[in-house]
Amino acid sequence: MKKLNVFLMGGTKESIEIIKFIKNNFNSYILTTTTTEYGSKLAIDGGSDATIAKPLPKDEIINILNGKTNFDIFIDATHPFASHVTNTAIEVSKICKIPYIRFERPTSNFENIDDSRVIQVNSFDDAGKLIAEKYNQSYVLHFAGANTMETILKYVSPEYFYPRILEVKSSLEKCEKLGVIKDHIIPMKGTSTTEENERLIEKTDASVIITKESGDIGGVISKIEAANSKNIDVVLITRPIIESLNEKDVVNSIEELNERLIKLN
Repeated sequence: MKKLNVFLMGGTKESIEIIKFIKNNFNSYILTTTTTEYGSKLAIDGGSDATIAKPLPKDEIINILNGKTNFDIFIDATHPFASHVTNTAIEVSKICKIPYIRFERPTSNFENIDDSRVIQVNSFDDAGKLIAEKYNQSYVLHFAGANTMETILKYVSPEYFYPRILEVKSSLEKCEKLGVIKDHIIPMKGTSTTEENERLIEKTDASVIITKESGDIGGVISKIEAANSKNIDVVLITRPIIESLNEKDVVNSIEELNERLIKLN
């Protein structure tokens, strides 16, 4: 079996699973890109041979792909809400003529859960407007990441805003810049259970949760269950539609990814 050279855009839980699987099942070299040092450390711990820990512009990605390493596959395992990154990934893979695979986490299944208190919106701007209109001067639990805080804080006073974020330098700097009250910052250490989310609702006296439709792996179900148990609402931002993404390039599981990788060998 020839050596499989993989360019992996990561930063998600799935990307770590992909790294471990490939290293355990293929003679491989993996270069993983993440936007943070924290993501880079997780990738190295997972077995990635090398990492780049910063956001990469299109030209820089092209330079890497056209460099000394002859990459066999471009795997995009970025967050489903990082649509601009996926659009760039699709574009550069075509430019560099490297096969592209999008590892897309499945959407959440709400069939066995009461979603009557879930309000779906198409953007964070819509979420902010809804919060300002329906939950004015109510405490808000923000479970949608540091990069989305600025949009919400156009409509919500920091006095009522509680973000749950990774306790990394870049996120803490964003909080400081946006005027988030230090005591309101909730350090994130992986996905919370329903019970942990219930305690956060009680502690903050929140009336509403903001979250993304990031799939079961993102803890959406446990957030909705906690909200239901505490009789509060969930504002759920739906996933962006990526027009340039061809469905034949999408896999939803390690098993499907394995089938594609075997064909390369």
